[in-house]
Amino acid sequence: MKRVRATMLLALATAAAACGGTRTDEPPVATPSFASERSRVPLGSPIELTYTFDVAREAKIDGDYRVFVHFLDSEGELMWTDDHTPVPPTTAWKPGQKVSYSHTMFVPVYPYVGDARVRLGLYSASDGRRLPLNGKEDGEREYEVGSMSLAPQSENIFLIYRDGWNRAESAPDQPAIEWQWTKKSAGLSFRNPKKDVVFLLESDGRPDVFAPPQQVSIRVDDQVVHTFAMTDRNPVVRRIPITAAQLGTADMVDMRIETDRTFVPAQIPAGQPGHGPDTRELGIRVYHVFVGSKD
Repeated sequence: MKRVRATMLLALATAAAACGGTRTDEPPVATPSFASERSRVPLGSPIELTYTFDVAREAKIDGDYRVFVHFLDSEGELMWTDDHTPVPPTTAWKPGQKVSYSHTMFVPVYPYVGDARVRLGLYSASDGRRLPLNGKEDGEREYEVGSMSLAPQSENIFLIYRDGWNRAESAPDQPAIEWQWTKKSAGLSFRNPKKDVVFLLESDGRPDVFAPPQQVSIRVDDQVVHTFAMTDRNPVVRRIPITAAQLGTADMVDMRIETDRTFVPAQIPAGQPGHGPDTRELGIRVYHVFVGSKD
């Protein structure tokens, strides 16, 4: 994401908050906190983040609110966001309860290395209204909760996309979210680290098109190291351990993501799930792939 786009996002977020309005006499509904599994993370790599809200004993939350999370550089410029719906939703929060949940975020490949500050808040998706929280407020009910150090992407294992991939796409309303559909078999290769690794795959598909569900296999050279049924309509991150023995002794590792069935939207009858003008062969939709150290 370019800095110009990031600045625009920050302006839009501020404008949305202003439109929603804020009142200074409302008591805080919760105390937020943030933790990451590592304090230092290379660009492009996954990291597990934990969000915690200690709900106030007198809290009154009048609906479902989303969590906005802003990652800012040392100059206070917005780099990217991790906005999401909390689990459980705010309508299920009870006074005095501690709400804590974790999920995996892939750090965008942003042109910045150094400390990143993390700010968050709760907002209404319908009118932009933000709830007051207990903490260090940086304006417009946005609260500083932590930081992390961003390292160069060169510290990661570099992946080469080979055959079997359709072109990259992004959502018109969320251009920072990108994906690629596989064909029946999509190839990757990387330099062999000759040690145990974990392969992370963030993907979803069209399970409504297939009965029974597609079977997806992860193959390293001539051996299948993992299989699963594609039942996900929304992105899910899978962590697949691969041993040094499975990687073999060659300098380069060839990996394939294979599906037992594909579909072509233009060939599906009108009115049936999956029908559309797209003439490409589609397997599963991949948002991120990553190979990293197992420890």
